[in-house]
Amino acid sequence: MKKIKVAVLDDYQNVTHKFANWKPLEQKIELHIIDRYIGVDKNLVEQLIDFEVLCLMRERTPLTEDLINKLPNLKLVITSGMWNASIDLEALKKRNIICCGTDTKTNSTAELAWSLIMIGWRGLQTELQNMKDGNWQTTVGRGLKGNTLGIFGLGKQGLQVANFGKAFGMKVIAWSHNLTKEDCDKVDVQYVTSSELFQLSDILTIHTKLSDRTKNFIDKEKLKTMKKDSLLVNTSRGPIIKEEDLLDALKNKVIGCAALDVYDIEPLPKNHLLRSMTNVILTPHIGYVSSEAYEKFFEGYVLAIEAFLNGKPINKIS
Repeated sequence: MKKIKVAVLDDYQNVTHKFANWKPLEQKIELHIIDRYIGVDKNLVEQLIDFEVLCLMRERTPLTEDLINKLPNLKLVITSGMWNASIDLEALKKRNIICCGTDTKTNSTAELAWSLIMIGWRGLQTELQNMKDGNWQTTVGRGLKGNTLGIFGLGKQGLQVANFGKAFGMKVIAWSHNLTKEDCDKVDVQYVTSSELFQLSDILTIHTKLSDRTKNFIDKEKLKTMKKDSLLVNTSRGPIIKEEDLLDALKNKVIGCAALDVYDIEPLPKNHLLRSMTNVILTPHIGYVSSEAYEKFFEGYVLAIEAFLNGKPINKIS
């Protein structure tokens, strides 16, 4: 039996074998692991052209129609999770290429959002660096109790963060395009209007999906209405905030601080202005990067390949 060629893309930590048992597939597949970002490589097609199966880690390497049409051997695409905006599903359908997903039920993104909130609100980014530089106590942090936590998008992740806020004694408010007062009442969160969300939040955290109506939704006009010492947290998708307007707001101290895990361009360029700003906390899109999530992703790759080879694909997206 001829082995099929499988590529795991963007395994930055080189943990493909750590988080899944690939032995059941050893006689059936030829596994290749790509442990760096190749999305902008000029020879991307040449690197992928021989593979019949591609395992994608979230949205690190986009699978566009143009790229799909240049990969004649491709038969199966597996994405970590059950939703991936960087895959052109229609192009896959035209080629009769199956797309499957994996389990993704973890709290890792909500936990990271809360970590960023704690770091930003207490000024820990400065004090952590102070200790390494030999300094001692230069800031005065703020407590969470009694402050207002604004949630933009009260889905699974947003609700988890809302519950964290309530546990710390915060007033929790929420809004999104499809959210209703009835939805909020069910989970003991105060429903507000869009303008109230920006005006009233001491901490505003984003948990809505990127779409045509949320792209660049947070612009300079909305940022101007936020409190001068507010904290803006984004662990969803970078383009929800209009980047140039955010940079201007941070530079001119329109808001107090931003804590970001996601960006317009990823990986974030080494010389990007955000990297040099003192009122910004940056993490490299690690909301979903946890051992629990990775176990589900990589084990999901193995299960999806096994099912495909047995003629019974699972977790089909298209």
